[in-house]
Amino acid sequence: MAFPRPLEALIEAFGQFPGIGRRTAERLSLHLLRMKPEAARAFVEAARGALEGVRPCGACGAVAETDPCPLCADPARADAPLCVVEETTDMEAIERSGAHDGRYHVLGGRLNPAEGLAADRLRLTELLDRVARDGVAEVIIATNPDLEGDGTASWLAGELEGRGVTVTRLARGLPSGSHLEYLNTRVIEDAFSGRRPV
Repeated sequence: MAFPRPLEALIEAFGQFPGIGRRTAERLSLHLLRMKPEAARAFVEAARGALEGVRPCGACGAVAETDPCPLCADPARADAPLCVVEETTDMEAIERSGAHDGRYHVLGGRLNPAEGLAADRLRLTELLDRVARDGVAEVIIATNPDLEGDGTASWLAGELEGRGVTVTRLARGLPSGSHLEYLNTRVIEDAFSGRRPV
């Protein structure tokens, strides 16, 4: 049995989201149809409001309602170091931790040729311009600690080399409160290679 054409279009639309396969897209679409009409309309209006009311910050690239975003507009934020993240969600996680009081630069992804994300799709030119223009003393690379994130970090470090800026990477190792027996070998390897004096 084929789905009606409007439902099939909705399934295809949900299927464009990362990590959403055909079956999940079908479930989401059917769930939306089963929602009370006012709840479904509220969902559609929320999506419309986000599409119309959110834009990338011209300075850091984070999604925001204003340009510049509140963090870039805040004069109390330290100009250096500049923390480079893959996505706005990474910036939000760091902000919640309170670990960084400087500014950010959102790359808009990471190197991943399998998904079509090459260097020219990332906001490297904007990063290099900021480093030169704003006199950034340190760039903290805060990409994810996985294959693509590590590759992106190495590539960024190479691009920043010789530009008079210190390049650092977030530390890696054992998560606080963890038990060695439950950790994967990569985490343990990172902890050993990043050990420090006590």
